[in-house]
Amino acid sequence: MTSRSGPSSTSSDLTLAATHRAEWGRLLSLLVARTRRLDLAEDALGEAFARAAERWPADGMPTNAAGWLYTTANRIIVGRLRAEAIAGRKAPLLAVRPDWTPPDNPEDEMESADDRLHLILLCCHPALAKESQSALALRLVIGTPTEQIARLFLVPTPTMAARLTRAKKKIVGTGIPLGAPVADELRSRLDEVCRTIYLAFTAGYTPGTGPDLLRVDLAGDAVHLAAVLHQVAPEAPQPRALLALLTLQHSRRDARANDGELVTLADQDRTEWHHDEIAVGLQLVDTLGQGEGYTEQLRLQALIAAAHARSRHAADTDWREIAGHYRELEALTGSAIVRLNRAVAVAEAQSPQHGLALLADVKDVLGDHHRFAAVCGDLAVRAGDVELARASYLAALDLCDNEAERRHIRARLAELD
Repeated sequence: MTSRSGPSSTSSDLTLAATHRAEWGRLLSLLVARTRRLDLAEDALGEAFARAAERWPADGMPTNAAGWLYTTANRIIVGRLRAEAIAGRKAPLLAVRPDWTPPDNPEDEMESADDRLHLILLCCHPALAKESQSALALRLVIGTPTEQIARLFLVPTPTMAARLTRAKKKIVGTGIPLGAPVADELRSRLDEVCRTIYLAFTAGYTPGTGPDLLRVDLAGDAVHLAAVLHQVAPEAPQPRALLALLTLQHSRRDARANDGELVTLADQDRTEWHHDEIAVGLQLVDTLGQGEGYTEQLRLQALIAAAHARSRHAADTDWREIAGHYRELEALTGSAIVRLNRAVAVAEAQSPQHGLALLADVKDVLGDHHRFAAVCGDLAVRAGDVELARASYLAALDLCDNEAERRHIRARLAELD
């Protein structure tokens, strides 16, 4: 790791950002396995990235960026463990299964599964509170900012920060093991693991503050994890349905934006969809039987994605079928977000007035969500209610933090004028 390229602030920043996206979860799982200290490992890895941001522009990038970060973080942990020993403190250790051995080199890949999957399984341990499991996995495995996780879960940022802190303390204090759980234990966690991977995928298409409209790399990581989980548990229905859903949704990635501007589903160039991936996703969908609980939720969402994927043109979309699937999904989940999506489908299948009527019941829940206001604006335009459309778009502008989405909303407002 001593060989370095010449210094370049721009290239080192790009390399560091790419390494954070690609390697955070894998490096963290290796550090936890080696040191058995989740509490120290997360802080040390964050410190290693901070040191890289300071040193790489001046010293040049290491040839093995991930290896440099792993070694630096490991040394930080060792230093803090020595300080603890000197002070006579004994913090609880994180137990590791005796039959699981981490690779010595962070560049080595495990043959059976992605390293990050082990960390997801750890975060989804039943000893942790349900509302914290997926959120903790997003924070540790993907490195998703707490603010964005809070937005995904529709809770205030301080509330989410407190949940994450409690969950991490619970893992360290109770010695929850790291490593792939066996047989029945794995099956008992599949719902939460699938839910976590789907949330990670959603985060890639739910931009936070800043200029980026999409995080295709993050969504791609989630698709990869879904494939790994399906490989680990090929007979389980949840991973199969999840992989079908994500494969179909991700196949549209290249058509979702044009020069940094949002492109709606109706306006997307469908020749840019990845039709080889669509074929794989549709094959998986055809193997899905009706299920229960979260398995059925994933199946219904996969059927919705399949209905879009089979339509060569936007006008060919069977919106009545999609609205029916959303109706079933809402009955299962009671989700306000599902109602929002159902309203869009009903507006297409019946009328925008029918769609607006469906939104009335969830205004109290989603009133501070910019997409709710934006959808209200779109449906109001089609219903001929210009004043409601204007008020809705202005509300969406106030609530939206993403620059690309704000430009899209402004364009809608300009069309009203």
